[in-house]
Amino acid sequence: MVWYKEWFGEDYLGLYAHRDASEAEAHVAFVEDRVPGEPGGAVLDLACGAGRHTEVLRKRGHRALGLDLSLTLLNQTPSLPRVAGDMCCLPFADGSFDRVLNFFTSFGYFENERQNFAVLQEIRRVLSRRGHFLIDLFNRDHVIETLVARETKELGNTIVEIERWFDPATERVNKRIRLIGDKGRKKTYLESVRAYREEEVRAGLDWAGLEVDAVYGSFEGEAFSGDSERLIFIGHRSE
Repeated sequence: MVWYKEWFGEDYLGLYAHRDASEAEAHVAFVEDRVPGEPGGAVLDLACGAGRHTEVLRKRGHRALGLDLSLTLLNQTPSLPRVAGDMCCLPFADGSFDRVLNFFTSFGYFENERQNFAVLQEIRRVLSRRGHFLIDLFNRDHVIETLVARETKELGNTIVEIERWFDPATERVNKRIRLIGDKGRKKTYLESVRAYREEEVRAGLDWAGLEVDAVYGSFEGEAFSGDSERLIFIGHRSE
């Protein structure tokens, strides 16, 4: 089974519990300031996970819908309008959304680069003619430079052992997570994400028919640089 079909469940929610509503509030405030959109336009929270961004968007009056592959994550807040689906083949009609938002490095999961860029094609397809997008990635250079190879921490009654490495042959940042619970029970998961340079993403966006308007290095609105933590693209659908 590919890693992203196995990992995004209850154990993932426990490990990333610090990614909370307050962080989502800051992200949505950034979107409202920086990503143009028609009043009342539909917003797609692409790879929405448990729906923290979808929930904040709707509380702020946006007509937001989430999509994710993981039924476990979608079921965390079943009252939110969300859809189970594959980001390579979105179950929406052409031009359905005024804005498409993709947070927390949810792009670059696939080993096949054509699949990754198919996601960009789908974003373009479901955007309205004047639609805008946001894609939030980690900054490759910063992650490689600050990579912590091994880490151990406690999560309740569970010991979490994390191993990280960058594979230059595949251009991917990998993380192996071992959970050691009561009575020594063990589970092991893997994360593996393509580490993109800015120019690679720009080329993919251009190929897909998406035009970049701005690139930021944080959700505080800082310009992107080599030591930025994030690589955030904002742009629009090309005519």
